[in-house]
Amino acid sequence: MRIATKPSVMNFLNEIATQYPAAISFAAGAPALQFFDRMDHASILSALQCYERHACTRTSSICTTQRLLQYGPTGGLINDLIAQQLQVDEGIAVTADRVLVTSGCQEAISLCLAALCPTPSDVLLVCNPTYIGATGAARNHRIPIEHIPNTGSALAAYIEDAAKRLHHRGYNIRALYLIPTFDNPTGYVLDIQEREEILTLCARLRIVILEDNPYGMFRFDGVPVPSMAELDHAGCVIYLSSFSKTLAPSLRVGAATLPFTLFGSRNAREELMRELLESKSLLTLNTSQLNQGIAGGILLQQNMSLRSWVEPARSLYHHNRNTMLNCLDREFNAMNKQIRWNKPEGGFFISMSLPFDFDSDAVTDCALRHGIIVMPMRFFALDESQNRDIRLSFSSVSPQQIQEGIRSLAKYVESRLASEMPPQ
Repeated sequence: MRIATKPSVMNFLNEIATQYPAAISFAAGAPALQFFDRMDHASILSALQCYERHACTRTSSICTTQRLLQYGPTGGLINDLIAQQLQVDEGIAVTADRVLVTSGCQEAISLCLAALCPTPSDVLLVCNPTYIGATGAARNHRIPIEHIPNTGSALAAYIEDAAKRLHHRGYNIRALYLIPTFDNPTGYVLDIQEREEILTLCARLRIVILEDNPYGMFRFDGVPVPSMAELDHAGCVIYLSSFSKTLAPSLRVGAATLPFTLFGSRNAREELMRELLESKSLLTLNTSQLNQGIAGGILLQQNMSLRSWVEPARSLYHHNRNTMLNCLDREFNAMNKQIRWNKPEGGFFISMSLPFDFDSDAVTDCALRHGIIVMPMRFFALDESQNRDIRLSFSSVSPQQIQEGIRSLAKYVESRLASEMPPQ
């Protein structure tokens, strides 16, 4: 167990991208730029006006953009609209009073961790590797972190073992952070049996699951799996969401949705919400009202579902994933006994295992000599187990860039293998 002390990965990658602007980047897990065209000035204004009309019918008062420029309620303006969208798109039964609107999902993670792990003996459990925003938030709050292997299976057994081991040392797991659908960075999906086993175990051990679902609407293959929040009957899942991948990251509008009861207690859930609200009021006061108005207006225009809105992007990401997989098959065919990669059913990422260590020096060498930037999986890890793995993002690059980039990556790998071969 440890307090996370990872260096600033994003600063490093930004520096590499700035130093080598011509390099093709598979590092950024960002949405494709071309789909922001739908949010031009006229569309944003239309969304704001749509939200204002909706707000006026509810309050019977004059509603103007000026009102959205003022301070607002800490808990949010569009809680009811987010609740309806989660019901329609995710099948999660939600009431507006259980939704806390946050400044992106990152604030939701930070607020929840601080509330759930207030003492030095309270531990956050994560998969290894995992999203660095969660471990970074724990680091900021000085919350101890324990990790289990991110295998995509057998997690319940790992969780129970970690809980027993920590209990003997005087620690208790209070929160479990998971991205069960198209995990970042691995792309794994937990099947329904695995989810139900984890839910049963966490209900018994009174561990709150922070279910983060930024990529769930971008499924390409296979059968959709219900979210853990939808399957939760014990009141142990806080559902984390945002509009960063579906609308635009710059909106910085996310949400933490609490269960109807917290481990069977409605009072405990209400107390947790009050604590989250108090903490948020001292941190960001309120989430941008103007940005909430934009997001809320789009939800109203889309009849509370973003399925149609994201379909063009989902289709593009599907095509990009297939292009990347085909390129990997072609370029690494002669090395397939030494190199492996997965085939994610959705999301933004492919994970790849190499026969040599890949660190920050390798990132620089790749960018300098071969014009390609990839993400070392060790940046997401809490031990040395991921030193030979990398993450490839296909969301914000073109098919031509994918072809050129995978070709360049193969040349880099070939050169590394040749340099590390023992002399004959």
